[in-house]
Amino acid sequence: MTTCYAFDLDGTLTSIELLPRIARELGIEREMAYLTRLTMDGVLDFEDSMRLRCACLRAAPIESVRAIVADAPVDPQLAEFIHERRDRCAIVTGNLDFWISPLVERFGCAVYSSRARITDGALDGVESVLHKGEAVLAFRQKFDRVVVVGDGVNDIPMFEVADLGVACGIVHPPAPRLVQAANFVVNQGDALCRLLKAL
Repeated sequence: MTTCYAFDLDGTLTSIELLPRIARELGIEREMAYLTRLTMDGVLDFEDSMRLRCACLRAAPIESVRAIVADAPVDPQLAEFIHERRDRCAIVTGNLDFWISPLVERFGCAVYSSRARITDGALDGVESVLHKGEAVLAFRQKFDRVVVVGDGVNDIPMFEVADLGVACGIVHPPAPRLVQAANFVVNQGDALCRLLKAL
């Protein structure tokens, strides 16, 4: 049986949430933190939240944002796990492709993300917001079993179509609704790697 692994990016593979860090660097931390919390708690729909958060960051030069994201710390054990199985792993994130590319290249696996519309080196809008469940359904055509890992309400669609779901609490407690949809809950990177290897 071939198994693939799909990982959320923010707060799962990274040891920080990316948009709040970008916002802090750009001086709009309070606004972004509020939108992020509403999204993580499931009060605000992810697609609406993503468009609002991107509107807040619209004036930021793309290269400045990419430099901030490129330096984001990642869990080294999870990075090693993915490198050893890069043909069976994917990152599934609602973040914008153009912002995250310097970071996700470090993992060397497939990436599914939302798509940005760029004009003259600046964010002009959101072309499309990724539906995580649809990305995971695509894996079913190639693999016998899909294991997903995430931390927020926006990960629920991929948990609903996966064979196994792991709610991840490495950076912050996973969303309660995600915990209800999960088969496992893990709070440390090393424990997550041991679990994934055992599955």
